[in-house]
Amino acid sequence: VQLVESGGGLVQAGGSLRLSCAASGSTSSMNFVGWYRQAPGKQREMVAVISSGGGSTNYADSVKGRFTISTDSAKNTMYLQMNSLKAEDTAVYYCKLRDLGRQYWGQGTQVTVSS
Repeated sequence: VQLVESGGGLVQAGGSLRLSCAASGSTSSMNFVGWYRQAPGKQREMVAVISSGGGSTNYADSVKGRFTISTDSAKNTMYLQMNSLKAEDTAVYYCKLRDLGRQYWGQGTQVTVSS
């Protein structure tokens, strides 16, 4: 299973970015778990998670109302729409999926928000 993330970059505070996480080599039982981030000197934290089928989502309090997680099963891709970005959103963002009881992580994509 491979996860390829894209969409990170440098943006000014108040701006938007859309992250993508494309999965390949997975089985039909795979499901996307969510997005996590890790800022320098900090532990990795959950940003947003989504249930199998996308019927339920959950967000960290710090991003509620600003970020939206979604999936496209036809494209085997998960997205994170990030609006009203703040300097404290600066981190490496990772996507995660689960397949046949194993967890897989993407390589990470850097998001830098300048104030």
